[in-house]
Amino acid sequence: MKTKRIADSALKRPKSDLEKKTASFSRWLHIYLSMLSFVVVLFFSVTGLTLNHANWFEGKEVERKSSGNVPIAWVNVADTTQIKKLEIVELLRKTYGVKGYVSEFLIQDDQCFISFKGPGYSADASIARKDGKFDLTELKSGLGAVLNDLHKGRDTGKGWSWLIDASAIFLILISLSGLVMLLFLKKKKVSGLVAAFLGGAICWLIYYLLVP
Repeated sequence: MKTKRIADSALKRPKSDLEKKTASFSRWLHIYLSMLSFVVVLFFSVTGLTLNHANWFEGKEVERKSSGNVPIAWVNVADTTQIKKLEIVELLRKTYGVKGYVSEFLIQDDQCFISFKGPGYSADASIARKDGKFDLTELKSGLGAVLNDLHKGRDTGKGWSWLIDASAIFLILISLSGLVMLLFLKKKKVSGLVAAFLGGAICWLIYYLLVP
């Protein structure tokens, strides 16, 4: 028996430097990418549940209405290109606490309409060009709606969109580096690949049999 083990050991092909470096790099990449993206991956995992079961986390929507004035000179001008858009937006932000980004700024003959959007948030202002009077309506949703909008990247701006892209790339690299690591584990390679195949097959069956 001992002689057989020695013979089997002698028959094993030693790993090349490239294989050793590939295995080592895959392990390093898998560990540190997993830790670097731990919080964001956990966030998107949790919000996947809140998004899939939105009715479980419905919060009360709060509406707030207010009114005020902007300087008449900002809006009561013949040339609509001279309307002080930036000043109006900043006034609404600083004085009335409006949040989000400006999704729309419409100018009509008698009025200006401004819409602000954010995760779980919206605000709409209507300004009379004749006298500068405006009405403002804000809608704030619960935490569940905020988390769901963040998960979907809705009304979150470019910065958050980049984070979603980065988290997707991290997940791809984590998955691929894990697969490469598995290929170097001779005792578990076959069973691991079978498990991966079964997981994919189960997903496909659920889609084929249960999705209308």
